[in-house]
Amino acid sequence: MAKRRKYSDEHFGPTIERLMIETGTTYRGLADKADLSAGYLNHIVHGNRPVPSNDVIARIAESLGVEAEHFREYRIRVITEKLEAMPELIDRLYKRLA
Repeated sequence: MAKRRKYSDEHFGPTIERLMIETGTTYRGLADKADLSAGYLNHIVHGNRPVPSNDVIARIAESLGVEAEHFREYRIRVITEKLEAMPELIDRLYKRLA
């Protein structure tokens, strides 16, 4: 098995699917560990449901043996929350990236 990167650069669903394959976890097994339904997880993986809350991401991550930060969407939310509290940084960042 290849060494797992600390942070995924894939979308949420494909990341879950890859981790499930790497760990040999089934939808039912993940559902039991994360206290979610297998059907719900299937919908998330296939993009039929939006990315869940950070709390749910954390439960899924723990069940798959990674940190919540492994998921790109989690990291984006954390950055967004930090930026919303720092408007001057938003302006500086925008000028730099524009």
